[in-house]
Amino acid sequence: MTTPSSNTQSNAQGSFGAMLQQARKTKQVSLDEAAAELFILKRHLEALENENFAELPQAAFARGFAINYAKYLGLDSAKIANSFDAAYPNELKAKSVNNIDTPLQPMGTLQRDTNSRIRFNPLLIIGVIALIILAVFLFRMVSNASKENNQEPVSTVEDISAIEQAQGAAISNDTDSVGASGSALNLGDASTETAFLNVNLTDDAVVTITDASGNTLISGAQTAGSYDLSGTPPFSVQIDNIDNLSLMLNQESVDLDAYATDKQADFELTP
Repeated sequence: MTTPSSNTQSNAQGSFGAMLQQARKTKQVSLDEAAAELFILKRHLEALENENFAELPQAAFARGFAINYAKYLGLDSAKIANSFDAAYPNELKAKSVNNIDTPLQPMGTLQRDTNSRIRFNPLLIIGVIALIILAVFLFRMVSNASKENNQEPVSTVEDISAIEQAQGAAISNDTDSVGASGSALNLGDASTETAFLNVNLTDDAVVTITDASGNTLISGAQTAGSYDLSGTPPFSVQIDNIDNLSLMLNQESVDLDAYATDKQADFELTP
């Protein structure tokens, strides 16, 4: 029995090992680089180039290594496979057949040499960091939103005077049309019955209205909107700009221009 020599067979002309080695050197690739790309142990590639079959795994695996190595180096994989089959020792083939029933052993194709470096993708690391930052940001947003939703709403209670609560349908009275008499609007004898006013503001204005009983129905700066008032006439009315509002007494429009001076009006109003 003869054991194949790594030195004699690697230098044989036309041997697959010599072709692999020559192709690798022509491609200017080191054994370490080839092992990293093919996921084959460096010592197995070196054994293929030296045709040192004793250092290789079983024939089927070793032949697959040779074919993948040939493809990686740009060689004819079929030619390398035939040359491998012709050079593979018969005694090792018989040994491989006898070992078929044995449990599978790791061949090292998914391993790396212990001195190989672990390579990290910087873009992957940056992406992971960005995802962590985004997750923290979204968590804080959700937490803040939950805190705001859990806060009890502050109820706004508006103080409504008894006069304002008496608002309702306007009472239709048989009265004369509204007219001017000096600084006062006099449509008849003063009445102790309740009268209704509507102040409609199209813009901010300062409006103060008091009734005969001294009750202040509205006072100070008012925002745009409609204000329904009621009280005992006659009413004392002060307006800083009549252009920003209209006034109705018992659903009848009051001509504010008749009492205004430079858009300001100060007069008494009686039904």
